[in-house]
Amino acid sequence: MWEYSDKVKELFFEPKNAKAVENANGVGDVGSLSCGDALRLTLKVNDETQVIEDAGFQTFGCGSAIASSSALTEIIKGMTLDEALKVTNQDIADYLDGLPPEKMHCSVMGQEALQAAVANYRGEVWKDDHEEGALICKCFAVDAVLIEKTVRANNLHTVEEVSHYTKAGGSCTACHEGIEEIINTVMAESDERAVTDAALASPAEPMPMSLVQRVQSILAVFEEVRPQLKADGGDISLIEVQEEKIFVNLDGACGDCQMASATLGWIQQRLVEKLGEFVRLIPVNNTHLALSRRQ
Repeated sequence: MWEYSDKVKELFFEPKNAKAVENANGVGDVGSLSCGDALRLTLKVNDETQVIEDAGFQTFGCGSAIASSSALTEIIKGMTLDEALKVTNQDIADYLDGLPPEKMHCSVMGQEALQAAVANYRGEVWKDDHEEGALICKCFAVDAVLIEKTVRANNLHTVEEVSHYTKAGGSCTACHEGIEEIINTVMAESDERAVTDAALASPAEPMPMSLVQRVQSILAVFEEVRPQLKADGGDISLIEVQEEKIFVNLDGACGDCQMASATLGWIQQRLVEKLGEFVRLIPVNNTHLALSRRQ
């Protein structure tokens, strides 16, 4: 026996808005008597504000279908049409403090009836998608499009869950393989999307440079600045690399130039940009290098 919430019981025994709205200007019909569930939703919409002023339902079905239809009308009254179209079958189930898994198809039917009624008000032809895809479940006339849409919207993972939400596969088992194929396709797409989103949200940290790569980058910067140094009669050569310390020798005129510190600062900035890390450029001769190593 299924467990029903107090809210479901309340709206089953004393349903609200169980009526055909007078002068309704939006009507939505879904389901069929042959499948065991049918729902007509009638709306009275204010043409100026697009607000749903009244809503009523006529349902042929079980207690969950009656409660779901009643809940839907209570939710959408006072909403604009655009707001109402954002109501999902899960919103209906939540309003009822939950539905037994086997009865979730009742909330799906309510959502479709709302879409059909709004389309009718707007003078549009609403299609329930049941004729657009290959027929999967012949027992309840449920096609691939509806199953896929329901799987995506409610994050379903099993044939049993699909049966609860759409009735597909709930009678015989002939369509179970087809339902599983749809579920697997949707899950594969979701997994691929999750991997992509994770990669975009947390890009991989760049691999740190090896010593050889750092030396090559340093020498590349020296080659870039060398023409300017030589134009003033100087040059620069790499002596040694110790973590963030880069020991160099200023040759020629640069070695005795009063602007040597400024030149080193300029080259050091180029190195920081090239390496993507802070480094210190230290001019040394052999004696200075020996002292620096002890620091």
